[in-house]
Amino acid sequence: MNIKFLFFTFCMLAFASLKAQETGAFEFLDKVIARYDPNNNWPTFKGDFVVTMSTPNKKDRVTDIHINQPKSTFVLSNAKEGKKHTVKVVNDSVHFFVDDRQIVNEEEQKKLKFNKERALFMRNYYTYLYGLPMKLKDKGTIVDPKLYSKTINKKWYKVIKVTYDKEVGKDTWYFYFNPKSLDMEMYQFFHDETKNDGEYILLSNTEIINGVRMPAVRAWYTNKDDKLLGTDVLTKK
Repeated sequence: MNIKFLFFTFCMLAFASLKAQETGAFEFLDKVIARYDPNNNWPTFKGDFVVTMSTPNKKDRVTDIHINQPKSTFVLSNAKEGKKHTVKVVNDSVHFFVDDRQIVNEEEQKKLKFNKERALFMRNYYTYLYGLPMKLKDKGTIVDPKLYSKTINKKWYKVIKVTYDKEVGKDTWYFYFNPKSLDMEMYQFFHDETKNDGEYILLSNTEIINGVRMPAVRAWYTNKDDKLLGTDVLTKK
């Protein structure tokens, strides 16, 4: 048999084998989600947890969070001046409370710094960050089909790049995963990547709440100068 033909056949088989071993972003994301939510609990998630936010030169802020996915309900509570301030969002309907008294008067809401747009933002913020990586399957999320690799501080990551439909968001996000454990160890976003703006968030430790893995510690830094902005620590109630 012609040696050149044998060599060509071997190269084609080797290339085909290599391509078969390659994993795209969608397949890798499925593997990661299977680690974080092995029993598909996130769509029906009901749970409570506490987030303590530490910011340089500021007093810690403790926030109680309740998420009920089947009922589209989100509740956030903070202690302010000895009273419990609560925001409750059901679908897109927002309700405000001080202790057990509902605040319906708009002037009083304004005085107490209750704000509907802010309430909806906080609902989206907490359900997005603690619902990752499952939230990358949401409508309007554009996952780059290419699975990237990147080394940061001598550590190698598998990286998924995500953008969004304009109605959903304008930022570009990168999600960094340990290729062996499949743990999500960092994510990063840019408003304008050419300016190196935005932030990166280092993730450590884990809490499992109602079958869903969540990062217990999130440390926020600026992309431009690595300045620590704050740290969030999640604990079970």
